[in-house]
Amino acid sequence: MRNRLAAIVGGLLLAILMASMDNTIVSTAIGTIVGEMGGLDKFVWVTTAYMVAEMACMPIFGKLSDMYGRKRFFIFGIIVFMIGSVLCGMAQSIVELSIYRAVQGVGAGAMVSIAFTILFDVVPSKDRGKMMGAFGAVFGLSSVIGPLLGGYITDHLNWSWIFYINLPLGFIALLMIALFYKESAAHAQQKIDWAGAVLLVGAVVCFIFGLELGGKTYAWDSPQIIGLFAGFVVLAALLVVVEKKAAEPIISFSLFRSQLYTTSNLVAMLSGAAYMTAAIFIPIYVQGVLGGSASNSGLTLLPMMMGSVVTATLGGFLMTKLQYRTIMVGTLTMLLIGLFLLSQITVESSKLAITGIMILIGLGIGASFSVLSTSVLHSFPASQRGAASATLNFNRSLGMSLGITIFGIIQSYSLHSKLTDSFSKDGVAVPADLNLSDPHALLNPAFRQSVDPHLLDTITTELSSSIGATFAWSLIPAVLALIAAFLMTKSKMEPVAESEEFAAVH
Repeated sequence: MRNRLAAIVGGLLLAILMASMDNTIVSTAIGTIVGEMGGLDKFVWVTTAYMVAEMACMPIFGKLSDMYGRKRFFIFGIIVFMIGSVLCGMAQSIVELSIYRAVQGVGAGAMVSIAFTILFDVVPSKDRGKMMGAFGAVFGLSSVIGPLLGGYITDHLNWSWIFYINLPLGFIALLMIALFYKESAAHAQQKIDWAGAVLLVGAVVCFIFGLELGGKTYAWDSPQIIGLFAGFVVLAALLVVVEKKAAEPIISFSLFRSQLYTTSNLVAMLSGAAYMTAAIFIPIYVQGVLGGSASNSGLTLLPMMMGSVVTATLGGFLMTKLQYRTIMVGTLTMLLIGLFLLSQITVESSKLAITGIMILIGLGIGASFSVLSTSVLHSFPASQRGAASATLNFNRSLGMSLGITIFGIIQSYSLHSKLTDSFSKDGVAVPADLNLSDPHALLNPAFRQSVDPHLLDTITTELSSSIGATFAWSLIPAVLALIAAFLMTKSKMEPVAESEEFAAVH
């Protein structure tokens, strides 16, 4: 039995690693891909297509797994993900690559939404804490491994292999689950809520594309962006109406009657939004202010991820001894302190100080990956766990997407305003090749070497100031996440005797 359980857990971990890693592995290769294929104006779709498809499919596959069984949809997700990976590696244009990334996203949505539920079903209650810790650690590691592995493969092999590497991993995961996972035959046989599924996908597509394209491809007040957000509002309103009447809704609003479930989702969304500011802007700070290389700026995130692995694992062990609330309040306090310290950074801040703060932030976010994945399933029967887990992952991804977009807008506006004021005060003309709205232009080594040293000092000072101001704004969701954690119930994971349901799995 232990060998079977180890094989199942190994397959789940591999699947989670693949799905999470592919969210970021393209980031370091996109420059090479665009250079080879062209389509600079469309490269944003390469990451957006994956994210939208994954988010939209999470609640759908979570619900389907409750109705018809976890195994078939999890295996379906792995197969679709592998097919998408092959197609991505063979893509001949940015448009093709974006379409195939959406195929990958569909598979990832199935894997991520169901993996935690399978783990909860097959692992004895006394061991769930440490297993959830391991899964949380994989989430943390994937966000560092992805960019580093993507950069290495692109430099030493070919960018296609950032997708082909999924094939052996996916095949191993597929064998482990297909051969060793024996689930119960008892499922809730109901009609599929097709209307809810279509409305959910449409709402997510409108919302995410509006955020991704606004201020970049189209102006925020353009008909295209206004239309996308209007479409989101209409479809979301219709979704609420349809789901309240559906016999088996894709999104079960009844789950939110549980205070623990509701607050866990709030903590995941808000902490995810706050955490993404560090993941996005610290590399920009290191490269643009401290003058580090692109590789060094990416490695700056490593201490944060190591910290997250520590508390993800530790949180898993502590769940049977402490209340979920106690663990989350303690770790989120560290996240809040870390973000406050980042709001104080200047051009004089040292790399050592930044490293220490990043460790603190990692320690602050890590427990959310393991503890919240367990708390949302607390007290729910097996027939509802798929939907409960999928909704948490959806809300966490939504929070991170909102964090990237909203705080990106704040930082860009702040930088533009500060540089304009500084240049005006000093009577300096804005360099023709400097886009004040784009902080990434300041990271270009050629630009930094060609610009006047005094002007470069002004630019780096204001870049540092704008990033610090952005971290100050990120304290808002961090504080709200901490308040939500205080509102979590006094529940904790209770090791109990294995139920008939668990025994049936084995």
